[in-house]
Amino acid sequence: MVANRAYKFRIYPNDEQKILFARTFGCVRMVYNHWLDRKIRQYEENKTNVTYTICAKEMAAMKKTEEYRFLKEIDSIALQQSLRHLDTAFQNFFKQPKTGFPRFKSKKRNKNSYSTVCINGNITLSNGYLKLPKIGQVRLKQHRSVPSEYRLKSVTVSQTPSGKYYASILFEYEDQVQEKEMQKFLGLDFSMHELYRDSNGKEPAYPRYYRNAEKN
Repeated sequence: MVANRAYKFRIYPNDEQKILFARTFGCVRMVYNHWLDRKIRQYEENKTNVTYTICAKEMAAMKKTEEYRFLKEIDSIALQQSLRHLDTAFQNFFKQPKTGFPRFKSKKRNKNSYSTVCINGNITLSNGYLKLPKIGQVRLKQHRSVPSEYRLKSVTVSQTPSGKYYASILFEYEDQVQEKEMQKFLGLDFSMHELYRDSNGKEPAYPRYYRNAEKN
């Protein structure tokens, strides 16, 4: 059975990497807000939803324009994940309205963060460094060891209001249930009169509430 486990480590980016992180946080937030507005407008017009596929194609075309060429400097998977999170938020709202309608992300109100996915070894964790797309090798304080058989799946980078950076790394692994040899066995013979009798000849105390009440 496949299972997941996440490890959260503090990372220490250099000055150049801090600038790249700030750009990534901003672009991910901009992409989310841009297509949230797009979804709202289309739903108000004809009660239809803009799918993730359409949003992704529109974003690819947007990157080719002069105005939004800066998006090419950002991890493309992180931008796609922002669209996926938006699509999930919309689906959750229509399935369960109590979850609340998706809100626009604010630089002041929301935590700075973005998620990216490991594809073809673009993310690695080794020797106290975390390699991230477009960011490079970031120094990491690994206070817990990760089993060698674990497979890295995704990373969420976040920044606290105090300015500290963290990486939540999701791993996938095979969770095998260990078989144990049975040492003792107990058989139960069920009966309507005595409830049951076990293989050791014991019977439970049966208060007979119904029969006693029936006589009364």
